[in-house]
Amino acid sequence: MIGLIDYNMGNLQSVSNAFEKLGVTVKIIQKAEEIAVCDKIILPGVGAFKDAMQCLKEREMDEAIRDFATSHKPLLGICLGMQLLFESSVEFGKSVGLGLIEGEIVQFDTSRFQSRLKVPHMGWNELFITQKSALFKGMPEAFYLYFVHSFHAQCDEKYIIGKTMYGYEFPSAVQKNNVYGFQPHPEKSHDNGLKILKNFVEL
Repeated sequence: MIGLIDYNMGNLQSVSNAFEKLGVTVKIIQKAEEIAVCDKIILPGVGAFKDAMQCLKEREMDEAIRDFATSHKPLLGICLGMQLLFESSVEFGKSVGLGLIEGEIVQFDTSRFQSRLKVPHMGWNELFITQKSALFKGMPEAFYLYFVHSFHAQCDEKYIIGKTMYGYEFPSAVQKNNVYGFQPHPEKSHDNGLKILKNFVEL
């Protein structure tokens, strides 16, 4: 069973619809105790880091997700959900994350931009694979996915499995053991995104 965590900060319908296209049914998880019984979980997210962590804490899902990560079962964070996997974020002041991957979420440093790029980073952009991962099975070394974000991860290279260029290179896909994260939205990225989700199902 694949659980899709509902903590009032996610685009559940589009993620659920993407899995339906793959012929896979996901279960919407609204209670912390339901997380442990899942075979895999997905943490989606749209909005602010601090608000999202507060929502998870209010539902006691933060500890349940941490416990799940120690079970060696696959966990996938998408967009804000990926950012929550890290230790902290500077968005609207310093906030503590789930701490599943060492690193911090920082705002795009526009002083490093060489052209008139805008933040948020929105639209199609290329992800370049930097390390092998089961989620990239059958995919080319670079491919396009859909992004919408103003903050990005800053972490050790050993956790980065994919990078994207927007003014400068930033981590767009990460992995630490059974914990995976994608800054872009696979569920909005047509065939390329569906392939990533299919690979997740097959883990």
